[in-house]
Amino acid sequence: MTKRKRVLFISNGNGEDLNACEVLKALRANYADVETVALPLVGDGNAYRRAGVEIVAPTKALPSGGFAYMSVTKQIEDFRSGLIALTWQQLRAARKCSKTCDFVFATGDVLPAIFAYLTGLPYAMFLVSSSAFYENRYIPRWEQALMMRSPRCKQILTRDAYSADLIRQRGYQNASFLGYPIMDVLEPTGKDLYLSADAPAIALLTGSRLPEAAENLALQMRLCEAISQEFAPQPVQFRAALVPSMMPLLPEIAAQAGWQYDEGKLYHGQSGIIILCFSDAFADILHNCDLAIGMAGTAVEQAVGLGKPVVQIIGNGPQFSYRFAEAQQRLLGLSVQTIGKEAATPEILLEAAKYVQRVLGDREYLEKCKINGLERLGTKGASERLAKAIADNLNIHI
Repeated sequence: MTKRKRVLFISNGNGEDLNACEVLKALRANYADVETVALPLVGDGNAYRRAGVEIVAPTKALPSGGFAYMSVTKQIEDFRSGLIALTWQQLRAARKCSKTCDFVFATGDVLPAIFAYLTGLPYAMFLVSSSAFYENRYIPRWEQALMMRSPRCKQILTRDAYSADLIRQRGYQNASFLGYPIMDVLEPTGKDLYLSADAPAIALLTGSRLPEAAENLALQMRLCEAISQEFAPQPVQFRAALVPSMMPLLPEIAAQAGWQYDEGKLYHGQSGIIILCFSDAFADILHNCDLAIGMAGTAVEQAVGLGKPVVQIIGNGPQFSYRFAEAQQRLLGLSVQTIGKEAATPEILLEAAKYVQRVLGDREYLEKCKINGLERLGTKGASERLAKAIADNLNIHI
């Protein structure tokens, strides 16, 4: 009887976990003889848990949420919260997997690649945290270059075709672009969003991590007021795509902002603005909106991938800072515009509202956003293509 192959998935962050988990699910669905286990290095690994995947090491949500590089203060808080002990436990688990696994799929930046290298197993690097679009070049850090040059690095996979081209130009002929898995999870459910074809629809993307996401929504509500004033008397439709944990907080958020709330509806009595809030219609909202107000990472990427323009404003963080937003704008190109360099003031919100009105009337720009989305994020089907790449490395075929 042929021994079943076992693949270890290592990733470091919410978006990285989501991407890796889609590949894992495609691998399980198409290759019954492959077993999978996961080692999420940052956060609780909820994407893996929801998929029923065995997690081989302890997990812990640290204060930085995986964004320690954005702030020295957050780095210190992570160390105080047990980062060193957690990393040691994860390293021991990775080494233990070297005895039970056959291949490693490392998703993220240099850290998952180092863990993959330390297992002593053959591995593939999926560089979802790096892109040549950031600086119009691709020069890997020395640690990453070391992992990429290893004979055990069987494949270097990128998040866009441009990065793969530049990496190959540097001599890494095993680099390729097979797509971006988070674009595979955007199938609309048919949820009724109560939209009219006669008015523009704007999606509100607040991020997923509380309490920041709640603060972001409150700021976006103020922007909705400014947008409605700019468009008046033409109506504007607002639809908020929220994580389930946000829904119980909406009455309090509304009260603090001087709004009312009733059964999924935020209502501003003075102006008559309505924001319908959903925790189960993310893909539907993205597909049906004309523009998104973004204060998130992965959700903004997905909006851009669907060809939507995105306007970013800055809140109080810690995750969605100006530094993060500016880097994301470089990554995603012309589809994204960041208004302001600090936590949004009334003046910045007015500027953002005027920009929204201008963009929605610019048909040429909206067409460019559709082309840019395909260039930056690729087409559907990445999960299955990446799963096949893993299977090929294991010499397994359907």
